[in-house]
Amino acid sequence: MDKSDVRQITDSRVLAAMSHPLRRRLMDVFKVHGPSTVGLLAERTDQAPANVSHHLKVLAAADLVTEAPELARDRRERWWRLVTRGLRWSNTDFDADPAARAVADAATSLNLDRHVALARAWHAADETEQASWHDAAFSTDHWLRLTPEELAELSREMIGLLSRWANRDLPDDDAERRPVFVFVHGVPARP
Repeated sequence: MDKSDVRQITDSRVLAAMSHPLRRRLMDVFKVHGPSTVGLLAERTDQAPANVSHHLKVLAAADLVTEAPELARDRRERWWRLVTRGLRWSNTDFDADPAARAVADAATSLNLDRHVALARAWHAADETEQASWHDAAFSTDHWLRLTPEELAELSREMIGLLSRWANRDLPDDDAERRPVFVFVHGVPARP
């Protein structure tokens, strides 16, 4: 993902809109499957179309999704897409307003909860689902001694690596490729 496809969020209303669990999931479905109709989104999230439609309106009001009319086969069909694939925010951007900072803190916490929930779901899956992926799935952690500048450099390298894999042309080899969620956090901490 290049920098032009990452939106820096500085409006707490946008954070509030994207932090709802279903809206976050809808955005993930767009990232994996691309533009979709309400019907496809409902099917992929096991939600009622009316519920999906409501949450799409909230995301659209926050300029997180937009209609894609060029994909419609007729006037009744409505397609939607993400405005940008990546979102970024800094909680310190909201320090001037305690209410906005509370929203930013909650968004960060909910984002981390989503990451952990996806990893937990994999580990809770039955053995037959995990069988062919068991030796491929990974988890790793390391303690490093870094300056803020070195951590920023590591961040750029990790994001670059993941972006290359995310943006690569998929080989036309009939191999099964499933969506794989990868997340990385690099934060100062105490052991």
